[in-house]
Amino acid sequence: MHAIVVSSPGGSSALEYTEVPDPVPGPDDVLVDVAASGVNFIDVYHREGRYPLQAPFGVGSEGAGTVAAVGANVTDVAVGDRVGWQGVLGSYAEKVAVPAARAIPLPDDLSFELAAAVILQGLTAHYLTHSTYAVQTGDDVLVHAAAGGMGLLLTQMVKLRGGRVIGTVSTEEKAKLAREAGADDVIPYEGSAEAVRELTGDQGVHVVYDGVGAATFEGSLASLRPRGMLALYGAASGPVPPFDPQRLNQGGSLFLTRPTLAHYAATREELLGRARDVLGWVASGALKVHISNKYPLADAGKAHDDLEGRRTTGKLLLIP
Repeated sequence: MHAIVVSSPGGSSALEYTEVPDPVPGPDDVLVDVAASGVNFIDVYHREGRYPLQAPFGVGSEGAGTVAAVGANVTDVAVGDRVGWQGVLGSYAEKVAVPAARAIPLPDDLSFELAAAVILQGLTAHYLTHSTYAVQTGDDVLVHAAAGGMGLLLTQMVKLRGGRVIGTVSTEEKAKLAREAGADDVIPYEGSAEAVRELTGDQGVHVVYDGVGAATFEGSLASLRPRGMLALYGAASGPVPPFDPQRLNQGGSLFLTRPTLAHYAATREELLGRARDVLGWVASGALKVHISNKYPLADAGKAHDDLEGRRTTGKLLLIP
């Protein structure tokens, strides 16, 4: 089969489209024929070596497809089942061995492409808006990169919970997408804290969902009301520099958290509970998924270049 492999971390040229042996599922795994793989910033971090892995390694962590074989201990997944997953390294491939505990059953009326486009980001948006900071009716919420894959989902989930969304974007085209997703106000990154203060009567927002990192961190803190929360869930612009916790006191007893999905889907019950919500909303049309671009598996490098270059909106997919 073909897969994307990194022999030495680096730029997008480090993504090698190569032939490798078919994976052999262990007793607790299922072998899946991949229909679509999701492209995410964590894949970039792995490729760059920001999150170090033992090379050579397969890239990608999310996808959807059909179960082709099951391990000896697997009882709740069968050959022919349609499943999706996240957190399985090596998902940029034609076949993937997925731990059965991470295999998420897909609704019959949900396409593989929509599933691969929403599982990682949808579950992340779910835990952020329902658990990390559970948005309440009337809450003011700042969503950075509101026209990106995560931003569009966060905006919709905040609106489902009755919150008000202020979204940051970089272009008018992206502003239009954010508004279509439900954003109440759309502002540029530059001067965002001042704009937030103006839009909230100088109160600030209850929570900031920030996946950008270094470039937005200061503005995020300055946008919070007393006892507000900054949920820093990513670092698309680079990691945040060392930080003095005393600044949280000075800002109004603020909260800062750096959450990750693994800790919010720690059990199969929790994983499937979040997945049922997210996939159910997508299947019913309550949650819209915007797929920006689809690339052949061999063009993974171009997908990474487009993602890092901020030339996309919504989700990117690789099709084996």
